[in-house]
Amino acid sequence: MKEWIAKYQKAIIGTGAVSVLLICYFQQKQLAGLRSELHELRYLSGGDIAKAQYIDSLKSVNDSLKSENFINNTIIGRYELSVDYLKDINPKAHDEFEKFFHTQTE
Repeated sequence: MKEWIAKYQKAIIGTGAVSVLLICYFQQKQLAGLRSELHELRYLSGGDIAKAQYIDSLKSVNDSLKSENFINNTIIGRYELSVDYLKDINPKAHDEFEKFFHTQTE
Protein backbone atom coordinates (compact mmCIF):
# COMPACT_ATOMS: atom_id res chain seq x y z
CA MET A 1 0.00 0.00 0.00
CA LYS A 2 2.83 2.36 0.90
CA GLU A 3 4.50 1.79 -2.46
CA TRP A 4 1.22 2.37 -4.28
CA ILE A 5 0.68 5.69 -2.49
CA ALA A 6 4.27 6.73 -3.21
CA LYS A 7 3.86 5.79 -6.86
CA TYR A 8 0.61 7.69 -7.34
CA GLN A 9 1.30 10.53 -4.90
CA LYS A 10 1.20 13.23 -7.58
CA ALA A 11 -2.06 12.01 -9.01
CA ILE A 12 -3.69 11.69 -5.58
CA ILE A 13 -2.67 15.18 -4.48
CA GLY A 14 -3.52 16.70 -7.86
CA THR A 15 -6.94 15.07 -7.98
CA GLY A 16 -7.71 16.14 -4.44
CA ALA A 17 -6.61 19.71 -5.05
CA VAL A 18 -8.60 20.00 -8.26
CA SER A 19 -11.68 18.50 -6.57
CA VAL A 20 -11.53 20.97 -3.71
CA LEU A 21 -11.02 23.89 -6.09
CA LEU A 22 -14.01 22.82 -8.19
CA ILE A 23 -16.21 22.53 -5.10
CA CYS A 24 -15.17 26.01 -3.99
CA TYR A 25 -15.79 27.41 -7.46
CA PHE A 26 -19.32 26.04 -7.59
CA GLN A 27 -20.05 27.24 -4.05
CA GLN A 28 -18.84 30.73 -4.90
CA LYS A 29 -21.04 30.68 -7.99
CA GLN A 30 -24.04 29.62 -5.90
CA LEU A 31 -23.27 32.29 -3.28
CA ALA A 32 -23.12 34.95 -5.98
CA GLY A 33 -26.56 33.89 -7.22
CA LEU A 34 -27.99 34.00 -3.71
CA ARG A 35 -26.48 37.43 -3.09
CA SER A 36 -28.10 38.77 -6.25
CA GLU A 37 -31.45 37.37 -5.09
CA LEU A 38 -31.04 39.07 -1.71
CA HIS A 39 -30.50 42.43 -3.43
CA GLU A 40 -33.88 42.03 -5.14
CA LEU A 41 -35.64 41.82 -1.74
CA ARG A 42 -35.18 45.36 -0.50
CA TYR A 43 -38.06 45.64 1.97
CA LEU A 44 -41.10 43.89 3.38
CA SER A 45 -44.39 45.52 2.54
CA GLY A 46 -47.15 45.34 5.11
CA GLY A 47 -45.85 42.39 7.13
CA ASP A 48 -45.94 39.83 4.31
CA ILE A 49 -45.37 36.48 6.04
CA ALA A 50 -44.44 34.63 2.85
CA LYS A 51 -41.64 37.09 2.10
CA ALA A 52 -40.40 36.90 5.68
CA GLN A 53 -40.29 33.10 5.48
CA TYR A 54 -38.50 33.31 2.13
CA ILE A 55 -35.89 35.66 3.59
CA ASP A 56 -35.43 33.35 6.59
CA SER A 57 -34.89 30.40 4.27
CA LEU A 58 -32.33 32.39 2.25
CA LYS A 59 -30.51 33.34 5.43
CA SER A 60 -30.46 29.69 6.45
CA VAL A 61 -29.05 28.64 3.08
CA ASN A 62 -26.51 31.44 3.24
CA ASP A 63 -25.35 30.32 6.70
CA SER A 64 -25.10 26.74 5.48
CA LEU A 65 -23.01 27.78 2.47
CA LYS A 66 -20.73 29.86 4.68
CA SER A 67 -20.15 26.81 6.88
CA GLU A 68 -19.41 24.59 3.90
CA ASN A 69 -17.13 27.25 2.42
CA PHE A 70 -15.21 27.45 5.72
CA ILE A 71 -14.75 23.67 5.73
CA ASN A 72 -13.53 23.67 2.12
CA ASN A 73 -11.15 26.56 2.78
CA THR A 74 -9.76 24.56 5.70
CA ILE A 75 -9.24 21.56 3.41
CA ILE A 76 -7.52 23.77 0.82
CA GLY A 77 -5.24 25.07 3.56
CA ARG A 78 -4.36 21.51 4.51
CA TYR A 79 -3.48 20.73 0.89
CA GLU A 80 -1.30 23.85 0.72
CA LEU A 81 0.52 22.80 3.89
CA SER A 82 0.98 19.31 2.45
CA VAL A 83 2.46 20.72 -0.75
CA ASP A 84 4.83 22.92 1.28
CA TYR A 85 5.87 19.87 3.29
CA LEU A 86 6.41 17.94 0.06
CA LYS A 87 8.64 20.78 -1.14
CA ASP A 88 10.76 20.42 1.99
CA ILE A 89 11.10 16.64 1.97
CA ASN A 90 11.11 15.91 -1.78
CA PRO A 91 11.78 18.96 -3.97
CA LYS A 92 11.80 16.90 -7.17
CA ALA A 93 8.30 15.52 -6.51
CA HIS A 94 7.14 19.02 -5.60
CA ASP A 95 8.45 20.42 -8.87
CA GLU A 96 6.71 17.64 -10.80
CA PHE A 97 3.48 18.35 -8.91
CA GLU A 98 3.70 22.08 -9.62
CA LYS A 99 4.39 21.44 -13.30
CA PHE A 100 1.42 19.07 -13.54
CA PHE A 101 -0.82 21.42 -11.56
CA HIS A 102 -0.05 24.45 -13.72
CA THR A 103 -0.02 22.75 -17.12
CA GLN A 104 -2.34 19.72 -17.03
CA THR A 105 -5.30 20.61 -14.79
CA GLU A 106 -7.10 23.30 -16.74
